[in-house]
This record gives sequence, structure tokens and C-alpha cells, in this order.
Amino acid sequence: MTGAQRAEHGHLPVSFGDIEKAALAIKGAVLVTDCDQSRTLSEMLGAEIWLKFENLQFTAAFKERGALNRLLALSDDERRRGVIAMSAGNHAQGVAYHARRLGIRATIVMPVGTPMVKVENTRRHGTHVIVEGATLEEAAQFAVEEGRRHGLVFIHPYDDPLVIAGQGTVAVEMLEAVPELDTLVVPIGGGGLISGMAIAAKARKPDIRVLGVQAALYPSMFNVIKGTKLPMRGDTLAEGIAVKRPGRLTTQIVRRLVDDILLVTEEQIEHAVSLLIGIEKTVVEGAGAAGLAAVVAHRQRFMGRKVGLVLCGGNIDTRLLASVLTRELAREGRLSQLTIDLADQPGQLARVATLLGEAGANVVEVSHQRTFSDLPAKATLLEVVIETRDRAHLNETVSRLKTAGFEVEVLTNPGGTR
Repeated sequence: MTGAQRAEHGHLPVSFGDIEKAALAIKGAVLVTDCDQSRTLSEMLGAEIWLKFENLQFTAAFKERGALNRLLALSDDERRRGVIAMSAGNHAQGVAYHARRLGIRATIVMPVGTPMVKVENTRRHGTHVIVEGATLEEAAQFAVEEGRRHGLVFIHPYDDPLVIAGQGTVAVEMLEAVPELDTLVVPIGGGGLISGMAIAAKARKPDIRVLGVQAALYPSMFNVIKGTKLPMRGDTLAEGIAVKRPGRLTTQIVRRLVDDILLVTEEQIEHAVSLLIGIEKTVVEGAGAAGLAAVVAHRQRFMGRKVGLVLCGGNIDTRLLASVLTRELAREGRLSQLTIDLADQPGQLARVATLLGEAGANVVEVSHQRTFSDLPAKATLLEVVIETRDRAHLNETVSRLKTAGFEVEVLTNPGGTR
């Protein structure tokens, strides 16, 4: 049974009409972001790959849509009292930005460990930020209690019909821009985005496939839908979708309308972030790259399809981004650490440097020391980080060193293995 057929068997908490109303409500205050084909990714993956650039919203995430739709529905009394929201960053910024624009007082609760770029960006909108709770769930509980104490209206990040309707406008825009799309691949955290998009997409095009993507470290919706008990733990690059308990409303919608859920590893997410920067010159956070990560990892499922991906957010810490890009260079064999045993004699370091230069390798870092190693007293340890064109060039460089009589170990994997 397809998602469209399942939709006919029971009432859903959000209708396509609700999404159409949301589109009218937020018109002019939220960007209609571009939906463009990536010719390079399409050629690489054997499918038409279309990218929806929600990372180019003013707050760099799709969350503005649902947040604004919910804020616009507040009564005059609720506007006077103010609102409170819980978020790891993007919902927070969406609520804070539009609340300030509408003259509504907002308080945002963010869990401990939220990337500083998201905390600071939220504060810049003039909102009161409280960092509380080790997890999203603990932060949410605190926000609800704080709201009750101060009479604030709680704006849920995903389990709210108005929020879901607002997020569904992404699919409306995608299908208006590219009616021939036959597959949508959407990241899942709490499920608000995919719920709204699935309702809109199936209403417009009943046979369209809607696939969800979760980080393998946090397969919460996957577990609920598939009846599995995969563990949820650890730090994921996709913290925006690291939700341990999906919403009640969103679970109902996903169960009815979403055709499948795929899981992606941290390495796959990092690779997708790097691809989007290298190919599309666009910055996305881990959650924003999850859709592409799934298509790359499961490319046989998408061959020949017309695939729409949502780059749902671009709020990533610059230090973390630098680390992701450097780790990808290492995986590609373009950045490597060589450990070389040298005889403690004059000219040995110069010989190595000459061989590296002749091979066309660029020296990035050098560590040359005699004391902290298990080598004999008449030997020394050289650790050198080099840049090469690719893995073949790396292998050629190492071969030159070994032919010259040097013992060389190569470290290229960011995880620390050779």
C-alpha cells in the first residue's frame, strides 16, 4: 500500500488546506528559496538531483515557516503574555526572529551542548536564552514548566498542527518549481518537516515517494515505525535531528504517508557536508546534509529518479566545519600523516624533505624528536603531515620513500587507523 493510499484510511491532524493557509499566512515574510538541479551531483549519482536551499533563509533554516505560522495564530492576549520555545537552535532562531519582528516577547530554552553559533545567533534576535537540560527532552520539560510559571505560550518545535502546516510549505514550493519530482528525501528529527511535506506532496502528487532520513546514532522515528530497538546515544554532527522521542502527531502522519526511513552514519553525513561545499559551494549543517548522505549511501534506490532534497539548515560552527573538511581530505588521501623511522645522522631529515619535494607532495607539519618513542637510542622518529593530489599520488610518494630505504607508516583515516 502506498503512502497516498494509506492517507485515505483515517483522519490526519493536518490537511492540505491547512498547508495552503499557512503558505498565504507566511507569504512575504519567509523566503521562497531556490530549488535548483545539481548537474554535478546528478551525473555522479545517476539521478536528477534537485536541491531546495532552505539554508538560505534569513535564520539559515526552514524552521521559520512553522514558527511564524504558529505565532500568527496567537490571540491578542497570548501575544501580550509572550511565548517560550525549546530548541537545539534552528526552531529557536525562527521563533526569536519572527517574535521580535511581530513585537512578541520570547524566551528560548536550549539544551546544554547546543553549538555556540546557534546560541549566539538566537541571542542576537534580542530574545532571552536559557541554557538548561542535558537533552532536548529535558530542555522541553523545563520550557513547559517555565511557561506555566510565567504564563507564556509554549511553541512546540514539531508536534503542533500549525507548525507542521508551516513546514509543509517547503513541499508546495518544490513541486511548484519542479512538478516532475517523483521522490522527496527529507531529514527527520521530531518529524515536523517530513509530516508537513508528506501531506502536501501526497495531496499534489499521490504517487510521489517520500523517504525520511535519520542519523544512525538517533534512530527514534525509525524505531517507532519499524518496531526496532536500536540504541540512541553519542554526539552526532546532525544535532538538529538528534531527537530521542518523535512527536505523537508526527508519528501518526509518518506512519501513514512516509514510504521508508533510511539511516546514515556520521562518516556519510560528513562526506555529504563536504560534497555540498565542494560542488555547490553551499554551507549546510549535519542535518541539512542528511538527505544527500542517504542518496549517496543508497544510490541504487535512486538511480533514474527525479529526487528532491531539502538542505534544511546551514547553522554549523566554523571550527566544526573546518574539522569536517579536514577529515574528508584525510579520507580521500589528500592529507596524510607519515611516521618515518630515521637513523640519527646528519642529513636524514633533508633526504626525506628532498624526496617529498621530488614527488610533488606538500609538507604541512613536521615533528622530529628522539626522546618519546620506543626506537633505539641511535634512531629518531619523524612525523610529517603531507598534502597530495589523491590516494594514487600518496601511494606514489610513499613508494619513493620506501625505495630510498625508509620505513614508513601512513595514517590517513581520521579515526586513527592506518
